Amino acid sequence: MSYVRSENKSGKKRSPHVKRKRKGMDLTRGSVKGRRDPDAETRPARDSQRPDRPDCVSGAYRLSITRTPSPAKMTARVGQICRQFGVNPHPEPIRIVEDLALSLEPGTITLISGPSGAGKSAILQALEERCPRAHAVHRAALPASKSIVDAVGSRRSLAETLQLLTACALGEPRLWLRQYDQLSDGEQFRARLAWCIDHHLHDGSSGLLLCDEFCAVLHRRAARSIAYNLRKLTTRLRLTLIVATCSPDIVADLQPDVLLQLHSTKPPETRRYNPKNKPISLRRNVVIERAGKRDYLDFKPMHYRQTDELGFVDCVFVLREKRGGEKLAIVVYSYSPLELSLRNRALDGRFKRNAKLLNKEMRILRRLVVHPDVRGCGLGHYLVRKTLPLVGVPYVECLASMGSVNPVFERAGMERIGECPMPAERAKLLRELDTLGADPFGADFVNQVVRRPRVRRVVAKMIYQWYQATTGEGEKRVARQSPQFLAQAFRGLVGTQPVYYLWRQR
Repeated sequence: MSYVRSENKSGKKRSPHVKRKRKGMDLTRGSVKGRRDPDAETRPARDSQRPDRPDCVSGAYRLSITRTPSPAKMTARVGQICRQFGVNPHPEPIRIVEDLALSLEPGTITLISGPSGAGKSAILQALEERCPRAHAVHRAALPASKSIVDAVGSRRSLAETLQLLTACALGEPRLWLRQYDQLSDGEQFRARLAWCIDHHLHDGSSGLLLCDEFCAVLHRRAARSIAYNLRKLTTRLRLTLIVATCSPDIVADLQPDVLLQLHSTKPPETRRYNPKNKPISLRRNVVIERAGKRDYLDFKPMHYRQTDELGFVDCVFVLREKRGGEKLAIVVYSYSPLELSLRNRALDGRFKRNAKLLNKEMRILRRLVVHPDVRGCGLGHYLVRKTLPLVGVPYVECLASMGSVNPVFERAGMERIGECPMPAERAKLLRELDTLGADPFGADFVNQVVRRPRVRRVVAKMIYQWYQATTGEGEKRVARQSPQFLAQAFRGLVGTQPVYYLWRQR
């Protein structure tokens, strides 16, 4: 493979690369056969110091790429095939692109599309060789032994890291604790994307993000969702993204600025677009239907707090992909707890010690769960915004632990009132548990709840208070729960300092 020239906006030619062997290619004028240098991908520091390697972010660049297939080793069988079918064992060089112009600017996506073998990967590999700060998402190597929250954004604060992961549709606390090899294919791609964006931003947003075989192995619904998220991230963070794929179904959601269509038998075509701020294409056919508490069972494993109670459920709505299609999201509205300090502050004590008025005029959004395939693409806040007026009460409130990293409820039209402080009684119980030497997040916490009566009493008391505030009958319900349930519910309550949201009917 060869580069003919590279030009900046002024038209001035830049110096070609120093020769560097690659499998079936080189980086100088013309094509040279050669074996792959085994150390070629382990020397980024030396490559990045080359004075003749231009910064590839801004400017117009022209590439001429030729692939020279390696000749077949002449064996008895190879010779017989050549003689029988008249095949030349020394194939001619293949011209992939000639004098191809690419304009790579921050905040833009270039989509390279075409059939297998058309040269998509070759163009990406060429750009990666040209650009000292390129990050290849498809080859990003995350540390296998670290949790995602430690592998991504290690130079950032925890809040910044969680916001980055959530922006890449990894807004799930359980996923943050998993190691890379424990994730699904779609989750692994999102983790690699977050890792590359973190490094990209650390470099001062002065590099390319390259992605080969974009979403090739994913469910097409998940691929469209990731494409939509990637368009938002590219615009928001001013990324410079080049994506290669043979799947045309993602174009509508990816909204590339430039589409480079490669062909097997004719020159490539270049089309330019103006991306628009529009909903994901999945929203065109979605329908919202009333549902029941049983429908939540399908979504319960998808929520990070599987042991939480829903309270006294009032109404449930599901979002389907189409009429009669698969359920994509669910929202559950329940009767509100009797007293909340931030509610009293926001509404001047309207419902203080007035259970009758509270049950008449207020509901709480108890649960919102979106299918992992379509998280981060706006379907969650769309479902909430459309169903809030259908609940039939003047006020709807919500306590969201994820409110500090995901503004889904604000986007749905709810007002962010503030973060709930930890109740004094709960803080007292935590101090008592600490004096007993019991760690709620320790591996032996369940055994301590089973074997140590004092630990069990502290845990049971907090769960009792929680039941009393949500559904009542706390003492009876605590008595019939297993130690495993009590331990898990206790962990959830310990970490709960949620954000309080309020919606008022206009």
